[in-house]
Amino acid sequence: MGVLGRFKAIMEANINALLDKAEDPSKMIDQYLRDLNSDLGKVKAETAAIMAEEQRTKRVYEECGVEIEKMQNYAKKAVQAGNDNDARQFLGKKAELLQKQESLKMAYDAAKANAIKMKSMHDKLQRDIGQLNARKDAIKAKVSIAKTQERINKMGASITNAGANISAFDRMEEKADRMLDEANAMAELNKSSEEVDINLLTSKYDSSINIEDELEMLKGNDIEEELKALKENSTQD
Repeated sequence: MGVLGRFKAIMEANINALLDKAEDPSKMIDQYLRDLNSDLGKVKAETAAIMAEEQRTKRVYEECGVEIEKMQNYAKKAVQAGNDNDARQFLGKKAELLQKQESLKMAYDAAKANAIKMKSMHDKLQRDIGQLNARKDAIKAKVSIAKTQERINKMGASITNAGANISAFDRMEEKADRMLDEANAMAELNKSSEEVDINLLTSKYDSSINIEDELEMLKGNDIEEELKALKENSTQD
């Protein structure tokens, strides 16, 4: 592909689409600018060559016009001098130059159109490069912010995982608390049962002691009463 073809492809390219597909826009924009500046140098050289060709064809075309004018003047002078044959030769040369002039005019028009087209493309490429240079720092700043945000997002994901671990830790602590509460409750139940058994046992013996005392008291009372009754009976006899 020639310089013009490549330049046309560049001009038709969507810069934003290229940046979207780039893995690292900050690096790609630098590379893109380097490529554009390289192409600009080639386009500039090609434009200069085409503009030089335009000037050359213009000069040849104008020189041909001057020669035609000369032949016309010579023909007039020959007629005035009565030299019709000389006049015919000058007019014949003029006719040849007129045909040549038509070809030169076509070449000049084509060179001029090419020069205008190349100059327009050169100027547009130069403007695009200027705009990209102006946007480059802003693009790099956005990329830097995006990378920072990406790191923050990754840290946020890690914190989320840590939160899940903390939640699991809380559940384990809650389970441990329940186990401890159940163990303490069971210990309380065992302790209460033991105290009840001891109380029952001690009350049993406490009751036995009281019954014996009461029996002894009852026995003692019966003897004294019987003795008193015997004494009373003896006195009456």
